[in-house]
Amino acid sequence: MNNKRVITFGTFDVFHIGHLNILERCASLGHTLIVGVSSDMLNYSKKNRNPIYPQNDRLKIVQSLSFVDEVFFEESLEKKREYIKFYKADILAMGDDWQGKFDEFSDVCDVVYFPRTPSISTTKIIEIAKGI
Repeated sequence: MNNKRVITFGTFDVFHIGHLNILERCASLGHTLIVGVSSDMLNYSKKNRNPIYPQNDRLKIVQSLSFVDEVFFEESLEKKREYIKFYKADILAMGDDWQGKFDEFSDVCDVVYFPRTPSISTTKIIEIAKGI
C-alpha cells in the first residue's frame, strides 16, 4: 500500500475541470492529499487582484472533494518548505506551469509536475465572464 503524503498548492478560484484534473492526479500519487489554498492576501500579492471567490469559499470547495484529506490556507510563498515539513509531505505535486520552480524542495520530498488541462484557465474564464 502506498502511504505517501502528497501536498499541492493553488488559488482554486472559479473552480473548473482543470483544477479537478490536477487534484485527482495529485491524489493518485499517494494515500493522503494535502492542499494549500492561497489566502486572499497572498493571491492579491501574486496577481495584483483579489480572487473572485473569497478564501473561505475556495477552501470549502476544495475540502468538499472526497479525495482531498487536509486543506489549509497558504499565507506566504516563502513558507512552502515549512508547509512541506509541517505536513510531512513525501511528494510536492504542481502543474507544469511551475516546471522547475520548486526543484529546490527535492532535498525534503519528491517534486512532480503534471501537465495542465489544455484550453482552460481561470484567467480566461474571468476574462470571458467580464467580456474582456
